[in-house]
This record gives sequence, C-alpha cells and structure tokens, in this order.
Amino acid sequence: MTTADSRSRARAGLGGVLSSVSLLCVLLDLQVDGVLGATHVEIEHHLEMGRKLLAAGQLAEALSHYHSAVEGDSKNYLTYYKRAAVFLAMGKSKSALPDLSRAIQLKPDFLAARLQRGNILLKQGNTHEAKEDFDAVLRGSGEHGEAHEQLLKADELEMLQEEVRSTHLQGDYMGAVSVLDRVIEISPWDPEARELRADCYIRLGEPRRAIQDLIPTTRLRNDNRAAFLQLSRLYYGLGDHQEALSQVRECLKLDQDDKECLSHYKQVKKLSKMLDSAEELVSEHRYQEAMEKYELVTRTEPHVPFYTDKAKERICHCLVKNQRAHEAVDVCSEAHQRDPRNVNVLRDRAEAFIQNQDYEKAVEDYQEAKELDGENQEIREGLERAQKLLKLSRKRDYYKILGVNRNANKQEIIKAYRKLAQQWHPDNFQTEEEKKEAEKRFIDIASAKEVLTDPEMRQKFDAGEDPLDPESQQGGGGGGGGQGWPFHFNPFGSGGSFHFKFHYN
Repeated sequence: MTTADSRSRARAGLGGVLSSVSLLCVLLDLQVDGVLGATHVEIEHHLEMGRKLLAAGQLAEALSHYHSAVEGDSKNYLTYYKRAAVFLAMGKSKSALPDLSRAIQLKPDFLAARLQRGNILLKQGNTHEAKEDFDAVLRGSGEHGEAHEQLLKADELEMLQEEVRSTHLQGDYMGAVSVLDRVIEISPWDPEARELRADCYIRLGEPRRAIQDLIPTTRLRNDNRAAFLQLSRLYYGLGDHQEALSQVRECLKLDQDDKECLSHYKQVKKLSKMLDSAEELVSEHRYQEAMEKYELVTRTEPHVPFYTDKAKERICHCLVKNQRAHEAVDVCSEAHQRDPRNVNVLRDRAEAFIQNQDYEKAVEDYQEAKELDGENQEIREGLERAQKLLKLSRKRDYYKILGVNRNANKQEIIKAYRKLAQQWHPDNFQTEEEKKEAEKRFIDIASAKEVLTDPEMRQKFDAGEDPLDPESQQGGGGGGGGQGWPFHFNPFGSGGSFHFKFHYN
C-alpha cells in the first residue's frame, strides 16, 4: 500500500469518526431539545402536584415536586417562591431564604417575596436588611399595612438591641433578661439574643433556663460547637452526666479534633464511668468498694457541688448498709447539711440512728423526710417502724438490756448474756429486796437472750414488735412471773429455788 493510499484511508476514517461525533451531538441536541420541550408540561405537573400536596399537609412530598420544578426551569421566579413556602411550612427558614433571594434576583419587583424575606430577616435579628425589604415593599405598593407594621418592629428591635448591650455590659443581668424577652419575641430565630439571655441566666444562677435558650441555638447555627459545649457543661454541673456526654458528642460530630470539646468529653466520660461503677458495686452489696469509688469521685471533681454531694449521700448509704452506724451518722449529717431536702440522706441517717438505738432522732429524721415526700412508701414504712421501736424502747429494749449493738451476731449476744446472767443471778445477793431486784433484771436478761438468738423473734423485734409481749400476741395472755414477762417463761416460777446453769447454745 502506498503512502498516499494510507493517508487517503486515514482521512476517510477520521471523516467517519467526525461524522459519528457530529451525529451523536445532533442526537444529543435533539434529546436535550426534546427534554426541554417537554419541560413546560412537566413543570406545570410538578407545580400542580406540589400545590395539592402542600394543601394536604404532605410537605416532604410537596417539596420533592418543587425540587423537580426548580431543576426543570431555573429561571422561573415562582418555582423558587413556592419552594420557599414549603420550606417555611416545614420550619426551615434558613433553607427558604436563598430561594426567596433568588426569586427577588430574577424579579426585583416581586413584592411578596420581598415581604417574606424581610419577615425572615427580622426574625433572625437582621434589622438592617429586613428594613431594606420592607422599604422596598412600601415603595412598590404605597400603603402596605403588614410591611409598615414590620418596619416599626424592626425600628423597635434596633433600639432594644442597643439597650440590651448596654444593660449587659453594666452587669444588670436581670434587666438584660427583661429586655431580651421582648427581643426574642420579635426575633425568635436570632441565636445571638438567645445566647446572650442564656449567659444572663447562668450569671443569675439559673442553669436550667439557660439550657432552654441554648438548645434552639444548636439548630439556628450551622456549626454551633460552642453551644453544644456550653450545654454539656451545664448538664454536667447539674449532675446529668449522661446528657452532658450526649451534648459534647454532638460537638465532636462537627469537629472530632475540637480541643475544648475533646478535653471536656474525656473528663465527663471518666466521671461517668466512676459513678456507674460505684452504683454497680452498691447493687452487688460491695459497699466498701463502692465507698472507695465515691471517695475517688470527690477527688476527681471537687469543684462541682452535685458530685461531692452525691458522693457523700452514697457513702452515707453504704456505711449504714455496712452497719457502721457511728460513722454513718457523721457522714449522713454532713450530707444533710450539704443538701437539707434530700430524703435519701434523711432515711439513711434515720436507719443509722436506729442502729445506734437512738429512736427519737430516727423518728425525727423520718418525720422530716415524710414532710418532704409524703407519698414515699419507704419513708412512711420507716417512720412507722421507728415509732414502734421508740415505743418498745420505753418498755423494754433487748439490745440495751444486753448492751449489744443492733448488728451483733449470735455469738456476741450469748457472750453478753452469760456475763450479765452471772452478774445478776439472785444467788449472788443477800437481802430479800436485792434478790427480788436481781430476779427482775435476770428475767429481762434471759428474755433478751431468748428473743435475740431466735431469728424469727429477732426479726419481729427489729420490725418494732415485741414477740414476748402478751398484748402484741393474738388472743392476749395473762399472768407472768416477772415484769412484763409472759406466763409461759419464768425461770423463777413458784415452787422451789431455781438452779441456774450456763448452756452453750
């Protein structure tokens, strides 16, 4: 094949390729023209469907159709305006604003869009641009009632914004809150106004009200890490460490390398683990280990009162459960001083007083707890039990008779019984009067031993019932050898002298 032939064929091939490309372009142009040609019908269909769905309250479906209408004709100002109306109905003012601005750009004399945009800007606290829109509406339509009214609000808002800045700088936070109430009434979508009011509430010692203002600001700004961090710190200070974790995680979702949020997250996570671990130990009755965890909490977070108060409350509870009554009274009293309205502390201190056989104080604590929480069944039952024990103690307290603690075991009870029984045996005394007094004391000692070494009777006594008191037994009972002693048990009954022997039970 000659060089000329090769060139000829190459030109022919290239020509064929170019022809194919040209044909493809023509086909594409035809296809695009066909699509654009059908767009008007499709757009009208999407607009009609959007209108019907919007009227029916099916906002997401309506928005989908308006998206299609905007994509089909990006030069139609009405499609932007109608899509903005759907965004507003969905509460998405930030999304509506660009559509209204685009509609105004396409048709500068579109007064309805001007008015809507001005209303949004005013609610966002942007008085300067809002006033420009309201002025434009008034120039275009003469006397426009709504635009005139909104313009007056914008003027008022400007004066209020200036006043609140001055009041806040002067440290008059209560006065600033009063002005900000009206500011936020006019511009509820202004994050700066809510953040400023939150700051005032924090300075006034009202963190929960600050939280109510900060929560909306997380949605009013695209990246409001500062609000998430502040919310986390506020919840942390209130003792809600789980919610504190939730909020600081939202901050880290926006920027996982945010130093302040990361540092706070680690701190909250550490304390959260300690508290959860301590409560798990309490549930497992491992009270000594739980107390050690709570002591660690106080050292880890000494500057947040909630956690030190909580730790003291739970240490008080653990000491009571461990039957360390004297220590418990001291710790519970400190916890009560920190938080006088804490019914859990009052309940636990009452139980410590019972363990110390100080029933009057136990009744006082339970009564105070009942005044704070009258519907608490545990408190009501505890008060009833303490009152019974107080009543019994004024008759005969078996623990006091033997001189043992309420948590004494059987071996300790028997040991105390033997010692007292030897001491007060009537044979140790000479005169008839001394023998009678010793006999009464000995009977009380023997009855105390009988009750406290019998698990069922001891349980009844601990619940505020004397199992050896005839008055508390069904059917009553009469007679008795000693003071308050039931007829069925008297080691010194009539007939002969009693010869006492010490038995190992």
